Amino acid sequence: MKDFSKLEQALDLKFKNQDLLKQSVVHRSYLNEHPDFELNHNERLEFLGDAVLEIIVTETLFHDFMDTPEGDLTNWRASLVNYKMLASIADEIGLEKYLYLSKGESKDKNSKARQIILANAMEAVIGAIYLDAGLKPAKKFVKTFILSKLDNILKNQLYLDPKSKFQEKAQELFGITPHYKVLSESGPDHCKNFEVGLYLDSELVATGKGTSKQEAQVDAAAKGLKNKNW
Repeated sequence: MKDFSKLEQALDLKFKNQDLLKQSVVHRSYLNEHPDFELNHNERLEFLGDAVLEIIVTETLFHDFMDTPEGDLTNWRASLVNYKMLASIADEIGLEKYLYLSKGESKDKNSKARQIILANAMEAVIGAIYLDAGLKPAKKFVKTFILSKLDNILKNQLYLDPKSKFQEKAQELFGITPHYKVLSESGPDHCKNFEVGLYLDSELVATGKGTSKQEAQVDAAAKGLKNKNW
């Protein structure tokens, strides 16, 4: 039996309707194995929470950074609301142990798929907060747990993706624009894995892997940034 009062403590909230909080962590896969479960899955709450999160972050950035161009604000917002950030917030509040998952999904820990499930649940929690208590508590939660990460994002330029960062460094240090080349592909069409090489001219700087070419390129760029020759 999951004790949602402890999750409420982590969120610093007391729900009038605790079923909303409980529903926010119900993954669709759980209902496939438990069709008689008393609540629906969390996808509608996720849909709502995504919109609530976006407007709160957008409005805050708009008012707090009056002289910042919209292109920069867009990048900052993306860094605050992407699945990796939301999954890390979910870890911070211990959300994973409250998830209702199928047996198969329960085994798939420490994967990208689990991160996405956590991020979606985090959005659903925000939707649940909004429905239960309104915009003000939702805004307080987002500012406390998510917008508080902005200083670190700006300080370390985390709003720049690894490919952009690597390109900036390569052009600054060597006057060279990096390029990427697919080294290998494996797996069936619906589940491909790619290995990509990152090059400066003909020199291989790093290799990366991913389930798409873009993901493999980002992985290679991230590894390239750790190269001791920088």
